[in-house]
Amino acid sequence: MMRSGRHQRRHTPYGRQRAVLLSPVIVTILIGSLAFSTPRQIAFSRLLPAAPALAAAMWPVIPTILLGAFCLLIMVSLSFGYSDLGTPYTSAAIIAVTLAAAWASHLRLQREEALFQVRLVADAAQQVLLRPLPRRVQDVEIESLYVAAQEQARIGGDFYEAADTPYGVRLLIGDVRGKGLSAVGAASAVINCFRENAYDQPDLMGIIHRLDTSLARHSADFLIQHQAEYFATALIAEIPYDGGYVRILNCGHPPPLLVHREEVCVLEPTNPSPPLNLAALIGDHYYVDTFAFSSGDRLLLYTDGVSEARNRDGVFFPLPEWVGEQGSVPTRDLLDRLHQELLRFSSGRLVDDTAALAVQRVHPRVRKPYA
Repeated sequence: MMRSGRHQRRHTPYGRQRAVLLSPVIVTILIGSLAFSTPRQIAFSRLLPAAPALAAAMWPVIPTILLGAFCLLIMVSLSFGYSDLGTPYTSAAIIAVTLAAAWASHLRLQREEALFQVRLVADAAQQVLLRPLPRRVQDVEIESLYVAAQEQARIGGDFYEAADTPYGVRLLIGDVRGKGLSAVGAASAVINCFRENAYDQPDLMGIIHRLDTSLARHSADFLIQHQAEYFATALIAEIPYDGGYVRILNCGHPPPLLVHREEVCVLEPTNPSPPLNLAALIGDHYYVDTFAFSSGDRLLLYTDGVSEARNRDGVFFPLPEWVGEQGSVPTRDLLDRLHQELLRFSSGRLVDDTAALAVQRVHPRVRKPYA
């Protein structure tokens, strides 16, 4: 999960993690205790090779070998009291399993190092694609949430961006068809185009035409035979600095929610605008709507990974009702709560990329005069 440029991951509680790491020692002590305290006919000592095998899954090479040596020492100690335990065979099994476990531990560490390097590259790519947004631009507070559907992927097909332009704060949120790494290139094309044009285009119409052209060129370059495969829903919002309103151009994207005095309003577009890269098929008629957006109001922009999250019964997440129940919770906490509620509602099974922007208009900061 990414929120306001800071990565947040769910960690295993320290006590549980420590117990897991010590489990090979616990298994060794348990087997040794049973072997010393039970009749030799039961022969619990034959289970000792399981301890180094378990250690290979979580320990480095040297500790794994040391544990195998400790198991071998236990077996030799047992042989002084019981001469018919088949000590040579069990000892040979301990040595063989320990060597195999050490080699497996070595291979596991190599794979973990390679995966760590891949994750570093993914994190760097995410910082470029979804760079940290400013927490506040003049009188507008901005918080962001991003969760990729593919657990091992840090980036996917959902995207967002914010720009402090001469025309006001301009926001972009969208969703490329598909999910995971296959949609990253298309999302990157749209975001980079927005970053270039948000500052120069005087109106939202000019920006959306540029975005549509950029995605069409990307599809032509990478999907020559399937140019319509890559399309994206998108929503652009413009919050002027000198007015109590917001302009929204919605291209097939889920409608944002406006919270005004704890009342939630779904901002449906007056006329539908086509998703990006579909204008050639269904027309390039775009429409901009204007809504009141005064001090204290909050705007929630999101992708369908939020609104279409389902529980085990196939029921969609009731986003407007949930937002209405949050009251005046700080914007910085709203998206954290949303993420946790989505996980709870879907039983931890988020099957689509999830992105959201929480935007609130606050009182302008008063600058103190210089002494």
